[in-house]
This record gives sequence, structure tokens and C-alpha cells, in this order.
Amino acid sequence: MSDAGEFIDLALQREGSWRRADELQSRLEQEPGGRGLRYYGASVGAVRGTVRDAGRRYPGLSRDEIAALSSELWGAQLSTAPVFERRLAAVVLLQANVKLLTNTDLTRLEGFIREARLRDLVDPLAVDVVGPLVDGLDVLARVRADSVLDRWVREPDAWLRRAALLSPLLALRSGAGDWDRFIRHATAVLGEPSGKFDADADADDGAVREAVFRVRAEMAKRRPELQFTAVG
Repeated sequence: MSDAGEFIDLALQREGSWRRADELQSRLEQEPGGRGLRYYGASVGAVRGTVRDAGRRYPGLSRDEIAALSSELWGAQLSTAPVFERRLAAVVLLQANVKLLTNTDLTRLEGFIREARLRDLVDPLAVDVVGPLVDGLDVLARVRADSVLDRWVREPDAWLRRAALLSPLLALRSGAGDWDRFIRHATAVLGEPSGKFDADADADDGAVREAVFRVRAEMAKRRPELQFTAVG
């Protein structure tokens, strides 16, 4: 483990409590991605503070170092299961350094999203990392990144579809963003027959549709001039 990774891991363990770990596990195991995780019981504020402290202790990390550290935090430790708070720390680290990321980092983010299957991880990755990453690209890189998101919307993996749908939310909130593109993606998702029969698959399908309704509901309040007209 790297020095920065060890610093974050030990700090998260110190911030944890058994009671909060049990509460987290009870809540997050309602989703498919929450069942194979360990929990330290550190609060979201503690995770953010720990990543902030790590940034002060190890300043000037390069893009490659940020990418490597996020993967280290995301993965399992030796023979043990991955830890929710470590994965959340990876998300916070990427949020704090999103300006360093490029469209090639979408491959790593896709892997994280596929493995997460959990709103508490997928949503901040989509809204606060994928969206700002894509919005900050130059024209050519943006075209390539948009093609990746177009593929995510067509993927069998429901959580990739959810991430693609939520990714423009920050831009749309700010008065920018491509509303017509969101409508095309949402129409494609809402028009799909479910064809699913087990409880986890039904939950995944619900997570996708929930993402559409979340964006629509926020825009109805913030930007009522935007009308959701399904593409035929």
C-alpha cells in the first residue's frame, strides 16, 4: 500500500464506529452493491476530511498518482473484501482532482461504476466526476467522451445507464448542459422493455428510471422552461 493510501485507510479506521458501521451495512445492503462490502463506520464528513488531510500531507500528486491512489482505495485489501469508506474516499479524491482527469480516465470510472451498484457511490461518481470531466474537455476529446456516454446508455449494465443519465446534472443545474441530449438518452431508457425477473434486476431497472425522474424533477423546479418531450 502506498504511503497516502495507508494514511487514508488508518484515518478512516480511527474515525469509524461499530454502531455507524452496522447502520450503514443495514441500509446499504438493501442494494446489490452493498452486500459484498466491509464497513468502518466513518461518516461522510470524516471521509471528506481525511481526503483533505491527505491532500495537505501529500501535495502536488500528478494525474497518474491520483488515478493509482483511487484504484488502490477502491480495491480489496489482500484477501479481505473492499471497504465502503475507502471506495467513498476514492470518489472524494476524484471529485477534488477532476480537473486533472482526461477522457481516458472514463475507462477506470466505468470499472468503478460497474463494480459499485450502489447509489451512494455511483451518483457522486456520475454527477461530480464524470459530468465535470466531460464538460472540461476540448472539442475532439469531448466528442470521444460523448460517444462513451452514448454507449453507457445502451449497456445492459443498469448502473452505467444511471451514471450516463445523471452525468449532465451539474451543468443543467447551472443553466448550461445539453437538454436535448438528455431527452434522447432518457427516451431510449424509458422505452426499453424490462425483460427482467429477479429482485436484483428489478432493483437495477428501477435505479435507471429513478435517475430520469430525478433529473426531470430538478429541472422542473430550477429550469421550468425546459420541457421533457419524448423523442419518437
